[in-house]
Amino acid sequence: MIKRDEASQRQVQAADPTASTWLSANAGSGKTRVLTDRVARLLLANVKPQNILCLTYTKAAASEMQNRLFQRLGAWAMMLDGDLRSELQTLGVGQQINGQQLSNARKLFASAIETPGGLKIQTIHSFCSRVLRRFPLEAKISPQFKEIEDTTAKELRADVERGIAQQARFSS
Repeated sequence: MIKRDEASQRQVQAADPTASTWLSANAGSGKTRVLTDRVARLLLANVKPQNILCLTYTKAAASEMQNRLFQRLGAWAMMLDGDLRSELQTLGVGQQINGQQLSNARKLFASAIETPGGLKIQTIHSFCSRVLRRFPLEAKISPQFKEIEDTTAKELRADVERGIAQQARFSS
């Protein structure tokens, strides 16, 4: 039986894909790890990679999560039975890991890599953009809309502020 401290046990519980979980924590406290663990456990439960959608707030978090997940799945493909069994137990999959579960875990890297369109780990912004692109008429926007980049938005905001300031000078 694996002994965990309270924080680790709560992370394992939060990574359980059968439970609804809300994460709120400080930077560096393990949110990305919990989300990565959760996706790994979904994959181990035979959920197809194309049926998993992960939303994060930043591009950096999405990239980090994808890197960690592929690194883990790649390592599993090469691990010895005992080491892989220990990894899966630490992840919270269960105490009795059989040969079929080990075999399935080893195949997950190839499955994730070969998924059409790749694993969907993206930002909330990119997800919303994708939805708007699929349903522009329902959203009452032009089908040719383009998202504004942060730098362009800052430039436009500065232009508007300058215009307001100039208008205030001329009207006084």
